[in-house]
Amino acid sequence: MHSRFFDESGYKMKDYLVKSIVNDGMFRAYAVSTTNLVQEAQQRHDSWSAATAALGRSLTATLLLSSSVLKGEEKLTVKINGGGPTGTIVIDGNANGTVKGYLQNSHVSLPLKEDHHIDVGQAVGNAGVMAVTKDMGLGDPFTGQVGLVSGEIGDDFTYYLAQSEQIPSAVGVSVFVNPDETVGVAGGFLIQVMPDATDDAIDKLQQRLKEIPLVSEMLRAGKTPEEILKDIFNDDEIKFLDKMDVKFECDCSKERFGDSISALPLQDIKEMMEEDHGAEAVCRFCGNKYVFSEADLQEIIDQK
Repeated sequence: MHSRFFDESGYKMKDYLVKSIVNDGMFRAYAVSTTNLVQEAQQRHDSWSAATAALGRSLTATLLLSSSVLKGEEKLTVKINGGGPTGTIVIDGNANGTVKGYLQNSHVSLPLKEDHHIDVGQAVGNAGVMAVTKDMGLGDPFTGQVGLVSGEIGDDFTYYLAQSEQIPSAVGVSVFVNPDETVGVAGGFLIQVMPDATDDAIDKLQQRLKEIPLVSEMLRAGKTPEEILKDIFNDDEIKFLDKMDVKFECDCSKERFGDSISALPLQDIKEMMEEDHGAEAVCRFCGNKYVFSEADLQEIIDQK
């Protein structure tokens, strides 16, 4: 593996996302490396290869989508259910480069496809929908929903952007899983076609996207997010606008789970005390566990 993928101490380089405009505003282009982020998700959910690839692609694509359509404190939730063995995939993202997610069934491993790649489409399935709920902080959130195209995730986000956001786009996301279930590399790109793009420029981009290797292959060769975009657009003028770190981050806490317990009927809380002598809550997004003793539950009752 290319040495530039590691820092001087031998650790994998930080995950980050870059934003750019191309050809004087004909395209907006984003690229991101998410290797460490997806590896953390794999560890937290103990996911097997096909599930890791599906979850990793979904986390990566949600980061790209969030960075392109959100601002400030806005956030969104992506739910994907194609009827495949992974079950429902849920990802939360925001404009600040943080993401969290889980899937219903993390222990999914399938035979490789003929091209020796993980069969994410089979793991996710395509007999279902992808729903994106955006919370703009202005009252009720808005949800856009589209049918799944392939279950390969990148195609499905591309279709969502075209149908729900009316933005012609190209989304490429990729995860390479090592034989020991760890994540070798992960990342992706998002390209949006702007109103001033010429037919010639669009044709040139479409042809180039057919020629480039998978994002995971470019990352394994040591390419940075900036270099991935330069490869896609060849000698076209790219102006980089922003670079930000990205990470898997969950905002769960014992206090928040306590609020959820407090919302339960009083009799249910009393039964937890009398029958179970306490309660344990587990966050689906990150796997963190929170233990509530009888004293904790009594305090919740006293505050009701």
